[in-house]
Amino acid sequence: MKLIDTHTHLDFPDFDADRAGVLAQANALGVERMVVLGVYRDNWQRLWDLTLRHDGLYAAFGLHPVYLDRHHAEHLHELRAWLQRLSGHPRLCAVGEFGLDYFVEGLDPQRQQDLFEAQLRLADEFELPVLLHVRRAHAATIATLKRLKPRRAGIIHAFAGSYEEAREYIRLGFRLGLGGAPTWPQAKRLHKVLPRLPLDSVVLETDAPDMAPAMHPYQRNSPAFLADICASLAHWMNVTPEVLAETSTRNAREVFGWN
Repeated sequence: MKLIDTHTHLDFPDFDADRAGVLAQANALGVERMVVLGVYRDNWQRLWDLTLRHDGLYAAFGLHPVYLDRHHAEHLHELRAWLQRLSGHPRLCAVGEFGLDYFVEGLDPQRQQDLFEAQLRLADEFELPVLLHVRRAHAATIATLKRLKPRRAGIIHAFAGSYEEAREYIRLGFRLGLGGAPTWPQAKRLHKVLPRLPLDSVVLETDAPDMAPAMHPYQRNSPAFLADICASLAHWMNVTPEVLAETSTRNAREVFGWN
């Protein structure tokens, strides 16, 4: 099976000791491409350097809401400068990770909203898809997307919403990122949603090093686990792993313009 991991943080220090081995293992298990997402200004250069060192890695740059205290007004200008400098580069694939997080306490909602909208506009300016973090904030996210109507849409990372919310995102042209969370037996609501999702609406992800799947509990998550995640999700979606792998890979290629 050929797989694409649409959401990783392989630049994080968690992988410093064995990153090359993790990449080799993932490649051997069919993961042909991996997207590495920036979360704050200070990790963009490290991320880009990593992307250029390894075949099959692609970069996205963004200002993540959980790191709100690290972001300053000038970082939006710097993000625009990065996107402008790398515009058209084959290893730049998206703007992200950014969005809204109403779960973590102490994150100012208005500052989050302002950053969210500013990055949506940057993605439109450079005609890039967006990779969105949405936690306890589906209503606000959907309302914003309906108002601003991003041209390239993108992916809702780690989707854990209702079927009705999934349907709204799909109508807006977004794909839903599915990873380790739905593989756990306690994800009962998601298990009811998964078989109702159109296959052309989903992409696969790990969020490595976070959100390890149930078959690798309490470990550092890895792109090498993507095939196991695919098999588990395929069970809940009533398809074969081969069908889910093929469809999700095609969907990811469409999102990033890799066709």
